[in-house]
Amino acid sequence: MIRRVPSKQRNTLVKRERDPRALTRLALLMFCGLLLAGGFVYAGGRHFAALRLGYETEKLRNALNAAREDQRRLILEREAAASPARLEVAARKLGMQPMQPAQFDPLKQHAGFSSLKAVAGTKPVAETKATAKVDAKQKSKQEVRVR
Repeated sequence: MIRRVPSKQRNTLVKRERDPRALTRLALLMFCGLLLAGGFVYAGGRHFAALRLGYETEKLRNALNAAREDQRRLILEREAAASPARLEVAARKLGMQPMQPAQFDPLKQHAGFSSLKAVAGTKPVAETKATAKVDAKQKSKQEVRVR
């Protein structure tokens, strides 16, 4: 076999040159790698936060649907309890009887509605506003007299 390089070659005087920018490049590369890794960690955190919010939203949506079903069921129960047939049965259990035709008086019935309005305290809106203005004027006149 042929030897190309002599075994006793003197290379002790040859020294490798140091690159002064190598450390700067290494630091820049390290910084960019850390920045990229930090971005991936942040994106992962946002991704899992979005998944958690999605699960919570789904849970709340199911709870809302259940509450709506309960509300619908309760409304149906209320309507069933307030039905005329059921009210009639409950009234008979209390000892009430249906009205007889002799108990109806059409003339008193019309007068009864107006008396019910007066008793309930319902006044037309215009009448209420007018009395409020009159009351305010009387109060202001009394304050002027007192001063």
